[in-house]
Amino acid sequence: MQVKPTAADDRESAGLVPDADYIRESRFGVWFLDTQTWVTHVIRRALLDLIRLMGAPKVFPEILDVGCGYGKALALLDEHFRPCRIVGLDAELAVRSHALRQAERLRCAFEFVHASGSRTGLPDASFDMVFCHQSFHHIIDQERAIREFNRVLRPGGVLLFAESTRRYIHSLVIRILFRHPMHVQKSAPEYLALIRDAGFLVPPERISYPYLWWSRADLGLLEKLGMALPAEREETLINAVAVKPA
Repeated sequence: MQVKPTAADDRESAGLVPDADYIRESRFGVWFLDTQTWVTHVIRRALLDLIRLMGAPKVFPEILDVGCGYGKALALLDEHFRPCRIVGLDAELAVRSHALRQAERLRCAFEFVHASGSRTGLPDASFDMVFCHQSFHHIIDQERAIREFNRVLRPGGVLLFAESTRRYIHSLVIRILFRHPMHVQKSAPEYLALIRDAGFLVPPERISYPYLWWSRADLGLLEKLGMALPAEREETLINAVAVKPA
């Protein structure tokens, strides 16, 4: 495994720092993103569902992890997609050292880039996959960000999109514990429309709406008490496999 932190260093020395296009996480959120609960019940569950939606396994040589944070998804991406290189992008420079430590376990090369998801500064058509897991709802200019994902993907490239919807982000417990740009949050249909309007293909069989315990207002308590899940509900999560046309 080859770690190359110089990408972030070069951008900093050139004055290319992220624009203020995201909301910094709360102290609780910063702590939670470094827990095993986050890895097991959030990242792993989402990635395994996205792999199921993709169908046959496939190798993706160049992967961009948008909002890589502490690097908790890096080993999973390395294991399942066998890339030659992963670029971890995050608007918080403070997470770089944590991501680099996680990258020491990888088979592939790793680079950290300090940038916003809406202004990556990365070359056109330079990735085979963009992985955006629970990062999009922190970005303020979401329309620009989704176009940026399309721009950096090669033709035929894949966007793995896993996101919480407005229903979840606007819930009381999330308002108390975390910090988000509330005015840009979207419903599941609105996120799908945004992705498709940016030029991605998202067939219905490549979409799922998990209703995980942690995304519900009661944190799964009613289900544990034997009550059935509601047949009609506003979705709290959306996972989608989107493809840039070849």
